[in-house]
Amino acid sequence: MVAADARTAITFALSPGQAHDAAEGRKLLSGLGKPRWPVHMLMDRAYEGNETRQLVLELGFIPVVPPKSNRIKPWEYDKAMYRRRNEIERLFRRLKGFRRIFSHFEKLDVMFIAFIHFALIVEAFRSVNMPLIYSQREK
Repeated sequence: MVAADARTAITFALSPGQAHDAAEGRKLLSGLGKPRWPVHMLMDRAYEGNETRQLVLELGFIPVVPPKSNRIKPWEYDKAMYRRRNEIERLFRRLKGFRRIFSHFEKLDVMFIAFIHFALIVEAFRSVNMPLIYSQREK
């Protein structure tokens, strides 16, 4: 999943359980295209491979991912920016709040993807309505 913040998913895809997520992540990144200005791409350590980092650089993003401890030539990364990755993890936590997602009730991928879309729409509506609820209570 590529997410913009704690409430906004840009794109996602399902991959087989036995497959590594990095290959599917590279497909998602390729579909994004180049940003208009340099944007930080916060990534989990699972995506720190040379191929993924190179693709991120070619697309014009700034990769923010810590190197694995067994790297021979580790690189520097923006640690303060990497701490903001928890915002993206909050989106996953919100999605797992939907029982059908965390327990994977759906047997068909198309139904599971449909429910993820539904959950993302619900989360988008929650984020839009939150300020309205607070302003009504304050009055």
